[in-house]
Amino acid sequence: MTHFLTFLGRLHPLIVHLPIGFILLGLLLQWYNRKQDMHLDKAISIAFLWAGISAVAACITGLLLYTHEGFAYDTVKLHLWFGIITAVCSFIYYVRISHIAFHKTPVIIFSILILIVISATGHFGGNITHGSDYLTEPLPPSVKRIIGIETQEGNEIALNEEELDDAILYSDIIQPILDNKCVSCHGPKKSKGELALHTPKAIQKGGENGAVIDLKTPDSSAIYHRLILPVDHEDHMPPKEKTPLTKHEIALIKVWIEHEANFDKSIGQLQLDHELFTSFFKNENSSELPPVSVATVSKDVISNLKKSTAFGIQPVSESTSFLGVSCLNFPDFKDADLNTLKPLFKNIVSIDLRGTQVSDDIFNSLIKLPNLQTLKLDNTQVSGAGIGSLQKLEYLRTISVTNTNFAAASLKDLALLKNLEKVYIFNTPAAQSPQENSDKTFTINYGNYTLPIIATDTIIY
Repeated sequence: MTHFLTFLGRLHPLIVHLPIGFILLGLLLQWYNRKQDMHLDKAISIAFLWAGISAVAACITGLLLYTHEGFAYDTVKLHLWFGIITAVCSFIYYVRISHIAFHKTPVIIFSILILIVISATGHFGGNITHGSDYLTEPLPPSVKRIIGIETQEGNEIALNEEELDDAILYSDIIQPILDNKCVSCHGPKKSKGELALHTPKAIQKGGENGAVIDLKTPDSSAIYHRLILPVDHEDHMPPKEKTPLTKHEIALIKVWIEHEANFDKSIGQLQLDHELFTSFFKNENSSELPPVSVATVSKDVISNLKKSTAFGIQPVSESTSFLGVSCLNFPDFKDADLNTLKPLFKNIVSIDLRGTQVSDDIFNSLIKLPNLQTLKLDNTQVSGAGIGSLQKLEYLRTISVTNTNFAAASLKDLALLKNLEKVYIFNTPAAQSPQENSDKTFTINYGNYTLPIIATDTIIY
């Protein structure tokens, strides 16, 4: 019986649209009737009768969904009560249009009332399904701040290696992982499977299927086992539409369980290997990234670019929106192909064009990447003509042009790049005539290194 009731409850998202349709149909007919005097009262009354009936059905299925899917009452109460009010108002409108009662009350009053009620019901229902910030969530943080919306970027895990032993494994690492990736569905507002993961007490309580931590066989713990299931498995967590945990986060969940899922001990007390936490160390070089804020490029945009081209596109770190682009598998890349990356222009800090078909014309296109820091043009046909135009890239620090026709004269143009630090010119015409570095703000690396012969090199085995 429970399975059948759960099935009926899951029909709520389908049935809930019926009263909305009937109410809107009735209101449109009422508006048309007032304008044209078409005597449509009978049709309008039927529309609101069915609106009331379908609203009752929506309330029943909604109640079943609430009781069988683990929603908290505080989360659904406004949607629930406004749904009941919608059903009542629909029947009242039916009675009024049918001239059974409320003759003295203008129909326009009922029309305005039921429009407000159905709008509120839909709004609160949308908040449950998509979250209260569903419409504003895609907006960049800067826009949110302008319109007065508080921004919350999540709990970033940034550890200091020198103080790592003092960090509490659960509160400083495990709980932030759960908060970022799990609590939206397993928290105080919504507890799917009657499981909440926002506090130690909630984790220890488990869900409808029992405990989620098995100290005897950590690999069998539901909180870990579901993370390592195939992505297309119905029990895989998080669901495919949610952000998955990284392999490092999953590994730490397992380590935590293996150490008795302790909520109080520090990393030092547990004597854990520091290598487990390297991906969470504060990036001491983060200050070297451009000091600007750029909007995160949607995963769909990046996915579509990867599918339609051979670009390799990867974030430079998990804590920034900056990207690195590689053409390693795109040897036919030409100057004009750079425009394909237009949606990413502001996010690209590194671009690898080694072994491609680019020419000196690429320099005029690269200035469209305002935050570019690293440029690799090795094994291409560039000679350096026009490279001075890159002076517009204020964050460009490294350029590599080894095995190209890069000319010595072009080195002078590089002096225009104020923040340039290193230039690699091995096996180029420019490398044939080494220059003094005293008048340059950047280092020229000529390559062609040789190692001194040591005694053991002469031993014949």
